[in-house]
Amino acid sequence: MLLKQVQGGPVLLACKTVFGILNVSKHVSTSIAKPSLMLSSTWPSCAVNQSLHKMYSTVTSSENLLLKHLKQRIQMNGPLTVADYMKEVLTNPQSGYYMNRDVFGTAGDFITSPEISQMFGEMIGVWVVNEWMNHYTDKIQIVELGPGRGTLADDMLRVFAQFPNISDKVSLHLVEVSPTLSIMQGAKLTGKSTEEVAAIRDGADQSGTCYLKLTSKYGPEVSWYKELANVPKNLSCFIAHEFLDALPIHKFHKTEKGWREVMIDVDPLKGTLRFVIAPTRTPASIAYLQGAASDERTNLEVCPSAGLIVQEICSRIKKHKGFAILADYGHTGEKGGTFRAFKSHKLHDPLEEPGTADLTADVDFAYLKKFTGDEVDVFGPITQERYLNNMGIGYRLQALLQTCHQEHWSSLISGYKMLTSPDQMGERFKFMAIMHKEKQNYIPAGFVSLNIPEGTKR
Repeated sequence: MLLKQVQGGPVLLACKTVFGILNVSKHVSTSIAKPSLMLSSTWPSCAVNQSLHKMYSTVTSSENLLLKHLKQRIQMNGPLTVADYMKEVLTNPQSGYYMNRDVFGTAGDFITSPEISQMFGEMIGVWVVNEWMNHYTDKIQIVELGPGRGTLADDMLRVFAQFPNISDKVSLHLVEVSPTLSIMQGAKLTGKSTEEVAAIRDGADQSGTCYLKLTSKYGPEVSWYKELANVPKNLSCFIAHEFLDALPIHKFHKTEKGWREVMIDVDPLKGTLRFVIAPTRTPASIAYLQGAASDERTNLEVCPSAGLIVQEICSRIKKHKGFAILADYGHTGEKGGTFRAFKSHKLHDPLEEPGTADLTADVDFAYLKKFTGDEVDVFGPITQERYLNNMGIGYRLQALLQTCHQEHWSSLISGYKMLTSPDQMGERFKFMAIMHKEKQNYIPAGFVSLNIPEGTKR
């Protein structure tokens, strides 16, 4: 079925094209998702030598190259901000966590919603089709930030292929800094081998803003960029799923002297990395904590990079029209001590073996809203459970169960529960939509409840 906006409220239209024709995809999974645990770090104002290591299960190993590089930076220039540390650990060209490996799935360190069930990507795909059909007829760019393995993009393109009126008007634009992941995405979306995609990329002109261009197996062209600024400025749908949580944060702790930034230094006795408190105000605390004096939290985390990206998205939507969907685990300004690391699906000391574990922090959606401005409409954040149920994921599950082999039933049902159950991913993951001001009193699909007849709920 397809959701259509009529007089400000969605109604269900029978649409066998989407929920009746699309069959079970190959990527059904029952793996655990990346947990969203709150780790509250308490910092006595005078205890500069205090560390967060005791909060994690650490592993002793030989010093890696990235750790040596970080220690050299600290010895030369002084303690690092958490933001600088995250940027180095995640995207260092030689040893960065995301740069040279497949970090997703059961063999990696965490699994994302698109990898858990095809239904997730299908719901996003239907949402894009619905919003495009309700507002536009022009060609549209689908811009995904941090596309992972390309699973979400693949599921969306599979949905678009069922709608001839949009499939020939769509182009896919992926913002990806990782050479390894871009090759995986290319293979997923085209059906080519990773060796073929790597050869095409290596032979492409790297001097321009687009470093790789391919034709997907569904028809639409796919282009790759290192940053959002390089993506053409046209009518676009922006998608950021579990992207903002990996952007660098500045971490602050409230002391008797006011807010002070949490930094990363080298322990002179042990030679290991440790958290310390800046003795005076830093450029970041001056720039990002205006108005925070009355905040009752003990710890604050600020992600200026996320704010700037949202600002750029809103600027593009204002000038070139379109819409955006942001989905991540997060909060609305009430949390603060969420910086953590994951390795092999378990909590890991974020300062131990840098480059071998994912670093992340909950997204502050209240902070992001400060960057949207008055020229766009913002909806949410709402929980993933509410969004997916409003999009009709229960109907999609029923359609799949009626058409697939019985051997897939348990995987489909467990995937549905993992995505929507409040005690799993349904509550802690949030969705926020940004829309061009096209219509008054318009509410996008997913952000208003469906009138689901009794007897059809699951």
